[in-house]
Amino acid sequence: MEDQMVKVVGERFCVPYTMELVVKRKLQSFSKSLYEAFDATGNFLLQVDGGVWKFQKKRVMKDPAGLPVATLREKALSWKHQWMIHQGESSERNHFLCTVQKSNALRIKNNLDVFLGNRYKDHGRDFHVTGSFTSLSFKVIRANTVIAEVRHNFTWGSCKGKESFKVKVYPEVDYAFIVALLVIMNESDGP
Repeated sequence: MEDQMVKVVGERFCVPYTMELVVKRKLQSFSKSLYEAFDATGNFLLQVDGGVWKFQKKRVMKDPAGLPVATLREKALSWKHQWMIHQGESSERNHFLCTVQKSNALRIKNNLDVFLGNRYKDHGRDFHVTGSFTSLSFKVIRANTVIAEVRHNFTWGSCKGKESFKVKVYPEVDYAFIVALLVIMNESDGP
């Protein structure tokens, strides 16, 4: 069973059961966006924050104690909206976790490819994120298996800068990694 565990950010974010999360996004101002992840009982799990209109986007994911778990950085002026994820707040090569980029820069439908570690040039993608034309919902696929599903809940709060997502993470899948993909998918969906 250990070989089937999908751990990218960390093993501590993998649980042996299907996990239901609620992720809330709040646009705090024109320069800040905040994501908060809760389990089904309302326990706070993760927070991701960072500026919205900066030249290079940077998001820091923190655990409930406020400790940095991962940093998401968008590569400036990249054709396929490439993001790099590093452990903690590092940008060092030895803390590099994965690269996330649009599958095709010219498509309207938002699809992402994920390449683990230094495998970017050597192998094909490790994960594929497939979105919808009509909503911010998507599925995360490894090989031919769905490992997580995200459903966007449109409410009137969505018009005021408040978004809500229901996330289903299958057993032994790193939920912090899935939340990071949700943030990247949501940030890449804009202009």
